[in-house]
Amino acid sequence: MRSCIYPGTFDPITNGHLDIIKRSLKIFDKTYICVAKSRGKSPLFSQERRIEFIKIATKDLKNVEILGFDGLLVDMAKKLDTKFIIRGLRTTLDFEYESQMDYANKKLFDELEIVYLLSSNKNRFISSTLIRSIFEVDGDISSFLPQSVNEEIKKEKICL
Repeated sequence: MRSCIYPGTFDPITNGHLDIIKRSLKIFDKTYICVAKSRGKSPLFSQERRIEFIKIATKDLKNVEILGFDGLLVDMAKKLDTKFIIRGLRTTLDFEYESQMDYANKKLFDELEIVYLLSSNKNRFISSTLIRSIFEVDGDISSFLPQSVNEEIKKEKICL
């Protein structure tokens, strides 16, 4: 079975992320969605909550497993016995960043291969950062998120 890891903070998972997940399943037998703890960032949602959102968004997809991690991506790849990482690209800036990460990861685990999937046109402008900015000022984020996740976030907003 050929598997891959789709890593990220997913704060929160977007329609763009979900599109990349679905497309990865056309290439690989199994996709591990690995949710980073994100020490260097200040996520809006806890790692546990982000994992819950992804489980809700992917509940109808087969061969997806959602895991949290706090450490090096290459260590997670070795633990899961996979040599493939999926990354979504929206812009050339994403490519510049991802190519630097690719270089560093290959220095740590030379068998690792990065598979880049270009964002679909309808999702190219979506980013979790944009969504968080809109969310924090009570803007409507519903068109950027899977409907089931949007409903969960609305519940969360009531509790904040």
